[in-house]
Amino acid sequence: MAPERPNPPVEIGLNAAVVAMVGARPHILAVGGDPAARDALPFGPFDPRRHRTFETSLRDRVEAQTALKLGYIEQLYTFGDRGRQKAPDEAGTHMVSVGYLALTRADREANDRLAETGGCWRDWYQYLPWEDWRGGRPAMIDQTILPALFDWADAPAVEDRSASLPSRRTRLRLAFGVDDFPWDEERVLERYELLYEAGLAGEAVTDGRAAAPHTGPVGTAMRHDHRRILATAVARLRGKLKYRPVIFELMEPEFTLTELQAAVEAISGRHLHKQNFRRLVEGAELVEPTGGSTAATGGRPAALFRFRRRILEERPAPGLKLGSR
Repeated sequence: MAPERPNPPVEIGLNAAVVAMVGARPHILAVGGDPAARDALPFGPFDPRRHRTFETSLRDRVEAQTALKLGYIEQLYTFGDRGRQKAPDEAGTHMVSVGYLALTRADREANDRLAETGGCWRDWYQYLPWEDWRGGRPAMIDQTILPALFDWADAPAVEDRSASLPSRRTRLRLAFGVDDFPWDEERVLERYELLYEAGLAGEAVTDGRAAAPHTGPVGTAMRHDHRRILATAVARLRGKLKYRPVIFELMEPEFTLTELQAAVEAISGRHLHKQNFRRLVEGAELVEPTGGSTAATGGRPAALFRFRRRILEERPAPGLKLGSR
């Protein structure tokens, strides 16, 4: 009997999906350094000798590297699957990463610092293009994604063997809103996982899975499993909008209601009825007028508002109760 190989050493790292609004579109902070390499999320090892908690370590590393002042931070999930950093047989340290969602504002000083460190802001729909429904149902879903997924789901010997698990066809119907199922903007991770399993994600091919026949990769691939972390972050933020006022972490201190609606639409990936949205915001008492106005839109001056912070003391879940599609 061959002797058992010793377990590789394990290191804990921290990955952050840092989100900011840039030009009324949600962007994430991408780092790399090598123009030929795939984009990556900010990352750093956790050193318990320097930092007492994961969060303080993450804040310190991101702010030191980029000059960004992070606002809201939330832990997402621990990503530690075998092979997430390297091939399963490759020797070396196994990296277990704790993923975080972090919100900030992109100002000129931070952007200048990013240029020096090799970081940049990337539109998150570059990586997850099927998630943006503001122009209607994306054509790639019906023309590319669903045909390939149904071929994969219906192929012999790929049906799930466990009767307790939903079939792959059921999973994709739920995830992509097929037949009588509605599109649920929070199922971001489920959709990415299906694309990965079916060989439609570039990361899957890198990991040794067969590419989907007659179909190229969908969306821009990221390093390791960073696009999975991003999908988790997008889903969490979309859900968080409905019961926490996190949107204001991404807004300027003063804004118009049109700018607020555009930011919510950009994150959720769908359009909202203007009057219904304004009634929702006013009814939730999330904002208050500043007394000022702006003519930056080129039309009639628009009233300026700010986040009404007293709401945090008045209600346990002050969010935007957005309806489902």
